[in-house]
Amino acid sequence: MKKQLVLIGGGHAHMVTLANLATITGKGHGVTVIGPSEFHYYSGMGPGMLSGTYRPEEIRFATRHVVEKQGGTFLHGKAATIDPEQKIVILENGHTVPYDVLSCNAGSHVPKPAIEGELADLYTVKPIERLMEAKDRLVDHFNRHAPDVVIVGGGPSSAEVAGNVWQLATTTGGNMPRITICAGSDFMSRFPASVRRKIRGTLARRGITIREGVYVKSVSRDTVSLDDGETLPADVIFLALGVKPSAIFANSGIATGPDGGLRVNRFLQSTQHPCIFGGGDCIYFQDQPLDKVGVYAVRQNPVLLHNILAQLNGGDLMPFDPGGDYLLIFNLGGGSGVLKKRWLEFGGRPAFVIKDYIDRKFMKEFQAIES
Repeated sequence: MKKQLVLIGGGHAHMVTLANLATITGKGHGVTVIGPSEFHYYSGMGPGMLSGTYRPEEIRFATRHVVEKQGGTFLHGKAATIDPEQKIVILENGHTVPYDVLSCNAGSHVPKPAIEGELADLYTVKPIERLMEAKDRLVDHFNRHAPDVVIVGGGPSSAEVAGNVWQLATTTGGNMPRITICAGSDFMSRFPASVRRKIRGTLARRGITIREGVYVKSVSRDTVSLDDGETLPADVIFLALGVKPSAIFANSGIATGPDGGLRVNRFLQSTQHPCIFGGGDCIYFQDQPLDKVGVYAVRQNPVLLHNILAQLNGGDLMPFDPGGDYLLIFNLGGGSGVLKKRWLEFGGRPAFVIKDYIDRKFMKEFQAIES
C-alpha cells in the first residue's frame, strides 16, 4: 500500500535517508522533504567558511537536487506546527502536507538576548548561511577601519568564530579587529581544564580578549551592555549562546523533553506518536540525554533509515545506541586546532589537519550522491 513519507529538514541525521530515497519511491511511496534552503550546510565546517578556508560550495549538500532526482518532492519552506491527529505538517505560509510517516531533523536555533532595534551587523552562528553574510561584512570593515568584534557566548562556537575572524583579517591583509568574547560565568566550562588552557593560549597569543564573570544584558547599535554596567563598543556582533531545539514540537503539543526537543524512545520514535521519528539537535533522547553535537546525528543516520523503512513497509524497529566517547576537534583558525578523544589530547596544526581530513571526507561522501 502506497504511503506518504515527509521529512522535515535535510540535515545530518537525514543524510543516509536522503541518499536512499530511490529505495522508498521505488516501492511506490511518496516522499516530500521540507527545508528552509535548497542546500544544507555542514555546521562543522562553518567557522572555516567564515575565515575563507572553505568555499561555500565545499561545505554544502544539494538537498533539492538529490530529492528530486530520486522522485521525491522538495518544498522550500519552514514547518511551523504538526497536527499529529490529522497527520499533517503546517508550513509557515499556511500550506499543509499530509503524512503517514514523519521524520524530523528540524535542527536548533541560537537564543537571542534583549536587542534594541534592528541591527545590521548582528549574526547568529546558526543557520550557517549567516556566516557567509558575516564574512562579507567583516571584510568590508577590515578594509575601512579596525572594527570591534564582540562574540556573545562562552562555548566552542565562540572560540571557533573568534579564531576564524582573526584568520580572515590576517589573510585579507586589512585592519586587525579587536575581538572580545563575552563568555558569561566561565569560558568553555564543560570541558577539561587542559582543553581550556590550550584554547585560551591560542586565542590569547592572537590578542583575543575573553571576558568572564559578567553576562550580556542587551545589545544595541554599536554597543553591547554587560550586567555590571559596562558598555563595550561593537561594530560586529556574533551570538553563540548555545543552541535550543526547534520549537515546532512544543508549539504542536507533542511530548518534549526538558529542553523542548521531541521526546523519543530508543527507536528514535516519538514517545507519544509512533509514526513520528526524529534525530539531531531537535530531539530529546529519553534513555540518555545527548550533547548537541553532530556526531550523534551522524550515528543516528542508519537507524532512522531502517526505522522509516520498517514503518512504511512493515518490520521490526532498530534501537539506537549512542556509542561511547566521541572525538572532539575545535577549529581555532590559522590552521590550528585542539583535539581530544579519551586520554588523547593535543593542539596546534596536527589537530586541524585531522579535522580538515575528516570533514572533507564526510562532505565528499555525501556530495557524491548529487552526481
